[in-house]
Amino acid sequence: MDRIPMTREGYEKLRAELEHLEKVRMPEVRERIAAARALGDLRENADYHAARELQGILQAKIDELRYKLSRADIVDKSNLPEGEVVFGARVRFRNLDTGEEDFVHIVGPGEEDYDNNKILFTSPLARGLMGKKVGDVAEIHVPAGLRRLEILEITIP
Repeated sequence: MDRIPMTREGYEKLRAELEHLEKVRMPEVRERIAAARALGDLRENADYHAARELQGILQAKIDELRYKLSRADIVDKSNLPEGEVVFGARVRFRNLDTGEEDFVHIVGPGEEDYDNNKILFTSPLARGLMGKKVGDVAEIHVPAGLRRLEILEITIP
C-alpha cells in the first residue's frame, strides 16, 4: 500500500472535514430521508430520492477521506533536505520561454489551493520539479506543452 505524504496541517484538515461529514452532514441527510419517508409513497417522492442520492455522495466522500487518512505519512518538515525540491518546498522559478517568474508550493492532499499556487505533489509540474536544485532547468511536459523552468529559489516554509 503506497503512503500519501502530507503535513500535519493537511492531515488535521482532512480529519476535520471527515468529522464534519460524519457528525453534521450525514445526520442532516438521515433526517431528510426520514421526513421524506413519512410522506408516504416513495416511488414518486423526489425529496426522498434526492436525499438518498446525497447520502450516497457523502458516503463516497467519507470513504475517500478515510482511505487517504489511513495511508497518510506525516512529513516532518525539519527533516527535509535543503537546497533540493522536495515535498513541502516552495519553489520560485523563471519560465525560460516567456521570461516570467512564478512560484509553487508543493503540498499533499487537503492542502492544495491552486489560487494560491499550492499544488499537489502528484501534479505534472511538481513531479517535474522534484529533485532539482537552484540553477537547474526542469523540462516538464504539461497538458499545455513543454515548459522549461529555471529554478531560482527553494525554501521549506
